Amino acid sequence: MQEVYEFLKKCKTYYLATVEGTQPRVRPFGTVDLFEGKIYIQTGKVKSVSRQLLENPQVEICAFDGTHWLRVAATAVEDDRVEARRHMLDAFPQLQSMYQPDDGNTQVFYLKDATATFSSFTEAPREIRF
Repeated sequence: MQEVYEFLKKCKTYYLATVEGTQPRVRPFGTVDLFEGKIYIQTGKVKSVSRQLLENPQVEICAFDGTHWLRVAATAVEDDRVEARRHMLDAFPQLQSMYQPDDGNTQVFYLKDATATFSSFTEAPREIRF
């Protein structure tokens, strides 16, 4: 899991796929945090991605560092504790002008039952489960 977290941090931007009805939705994300042994992502409750995650928590993340790419299929589980939101915002102080841990909007999810696959054009795929 640490390797997945470090890869996502190195890439800075990853793409999160959700589902809205029968339509896939993909958007860039940049927030990733390691808290209490779990990988977390962050959004705002006012965004459509929040509603999509609550209605269907199956997600996939994709990131590329120029040589290798990572795909993570997981279940996104909301953690409504202020400590989890605070930890995320402490890791991303640039977001604190838009989000606060207790603003009623900041929302964090951790990845559960994840399968991460590292791939490249020159190496066999490698899978990590967490």
